[in-house]
Amino acid sequence: MLYKAKKGQASYGEAIGILLLDTSFAPYVPGDVANATSYSFPVRFKVVNGLTVERIFNKEIKFLDRVIEAGKELIEHGVRAITGDCGFMALFQREVAKQLEVPVFLSSLLQLPFLTRIIGEGQKVGIITANSKILDDTLLREVGIKDMNSVYIKGVEGKEYFRKAIIEEVGWLDFEKVEKEVVSAAKEMTREDPKIKVILLECSCLPPYGAAVQEAINLPVFDYITMINYVYSAVVKKNFKGFM
Repeated sequence: MLYKAKKGQASYGEAIGILLLDTSFAPYVPGDVANATSYSFPVRFKVVNGLTVERIFNKEIKFLDRVIEAGKELIEHGVRAITGDCGFMALFQREVAKQLEVPVFLSSLLQLPFLTRIIGEGQKVGIITANSKILDDTLLREVGIKDMNSVYIKGVEGKEYFRKAIIEEVGWLDFEKVEKEVVSAAKEMTREDPKIKVILLECSCLPPYGAAVQEAINLPVFDYITMINYVYSAVVKKNFKGFM
């Protein structure tokens, strides 16, 4: 087999590019989108300079050009698809997908239309989000949700240990305590609305707690990692081996 170099590309084999918020004091544990050990394949990270948690919460669309620029840099290094590490990056999804030449799936919320179709009519997707005040109708419409009655939103912004680690970025994270808070949110929402039949963890910091959530409420749990693995399986196809 003859391999050819790609101009300007210094490394190879990273199919998924991940655009990161500009944070430095929140620890990203295994299972988090920003932790490379969360994947069974190589990924490539790129920080969007200046796009902080506060600014994404404020929906500052003025960072669109920086998001596109960072995406282009990832493409120059050979990635085949680009994701993000905040569900609220749905704010940029439509325009970034238009501007870049590879598939773009910036937000975990892009799974919502699919999830609403795999449950019965009149049932709901329960969304656990980093900030329920930000996850409004506008963002949901950006990812294809027109019927707001098909989702039920529960925020963890008021949970002490999650808030300190992820929103306030105090520099440490107590895994067990955050896990209890996320599980508590899942239990609360399923008690409040029995129509919830599947869970989506919006925040990129929430996948580490998905197994505990599922054990507690016995429902399917989707998150950023399920989405990234799904897209990876499409852009890097494997040959099947077996026997008959």
